[in-house]
Amino acid sequence: MLTLEEMLVRLAVAVALGAIVGFGREMAGKEAGVRTDIIVAAGAALFTVAALMLPYLIASSPEHLNDIMARNSGFLSLIGNVVVGIGFLGAGIIVKQGVHVRSVTTAATVWFVAALGVLSGLGLLLFAGIAGVALTILLAILGKIDLKRALAEEGHGAHRDL
Repeated sequence: MLTLEEMLVRLAVAVALGAIVGFGREMAGKEAGVRTDIIVAAGAALFTVAALMLPYLIASSPEHLNDIMARNSGFLSLIGNVVVGIGFLGAGIIVKQGVHVRSVTTAATVWFVAALGVLSGLGLLLFAGIAGVALTILLAILGKIDLKRALAEEGHGAHRDL
């Protein structure tokens, strides 16, 4: 059973990681930023901690705990439902304008932040931290590179050589 302190640390890490990723997105001028990513990460961590605590809450006595955990893994479906729920949230973020689709990366970032919240809620704090910082750095680097233009210029250069 998790102590209150363990639950609060897991929540705090989720909030911090959501803030880090969200800050990077806000600096890039994206719609979903610090506040959104904090709420998504914290919510995912809360649902995950709730899922981990459910067997302890429903066991009528400590002797029944192993039986409850062995016979019913349904409490873990809370984590799967976080993934599905965030998928719907992400679908609402994506916008189609003519032939162009916008905000797919923002939707994917919200989904990723939910995963950071789940990892934090599970207690995989170091892994969540490394993943969160790595994604933020990667998005910052890729945000400075216009891959479409670079590929288009490379393609035009190849045609000139023919």
